[in-house]
Amino acid sequence: MRIAIIGLGLIGGSMGLALRRAKADLEVVGLARRGEVAAKALEIGAVDRTERYLLAAVKGAALVIIATPAIATKGIMAEMGENLPEACIVTDTASTKAQVMGWAEKSLPPSISFIGGHPMAGKETSGIAAANGDLFQGCTYCLTPGRSATKEAIDMVEGLVKQIGATPLFIDASEHDSLVAAISHLPILISAALVSMTTKSPLWPRMTRLAATGYRDLTRLASGNPEMSRDICLTNRGPILHWLDEYIAELRELRRLVSEGGEELEIAFIRAREGREGWLRM
Repeated sequence: MRIAIIGLGLIGGSMGLALRRAKADLEVVGLARRGEVAAKALEIGAVDRTERYLLAAVKGAALVIIATPAIATKGIMAEMGENLPEACIVTDTASTKAQVMGWAEKSLPPSISFIGGHPMAGKETSGIAAANGDLFQGCTYCLTPGRSATKEAIDMVEGLVKQIGATPLFIDASEHDSLVAAISHLPILISAALVSMTTKSPLWPRMTRLAATGYRDLTRLASGNPEMSRDICLTNRGPILHWLDEYIAELRELRRLVSEGGEELEIAFIRAREGREGWLRM
């Protein structure tokens, strides 16, 4: 069985490592247009071989995994659409789903089964050097089958998700985008805003001597792939704006409580702590 991975960054490289460890009877081909990426992917064992051109990479593949920033997915689907092997299965790993599902519907032939995917896993570092075969262990892996996806294709992708250590969750594209906008995409903006605000301050050189674990933990996501963060915002604009407005309203309420002082401020912190601890116990 041949699997083609389009995009050998953190997610694509980790996927290759996890798949090759889970299944011995497959060949993993990776698309790498830069020589140093191809060399690193081969060195760490994420792929069996690499190709520089998309159509060469997907030739003869039973499964194609698109592991690029979301907007790049559109062009990749359009380019490979009619050139995919008959009954090929295509999936992706993009952090947004509604637009990706639309692109798949438009660009992929009816004979191709498309199952949208999004592993709820990642790190603040990016690139093939950060790849880790354990990245998906214990994570939730969202799956959104397209209208033309066969049961056999869905079962196969679900099985592979389980084999790499993740837990499949079937979810509608619109619901997915709304939920992850709050718990995954908004934190990227919060992290970026805090870094931007502090580093632009004339006091920043002094702050650096005091910044410790709290600042480091809250700003971790600002170290992520800027292209991926941009594409997340551009392909999930509506839900992100909704939750950003909700967050701004919450900040305004906290500002009021800080300004006024009193018991309400402590109650707000108690509620926040209880909410987080309840989530951690789930």
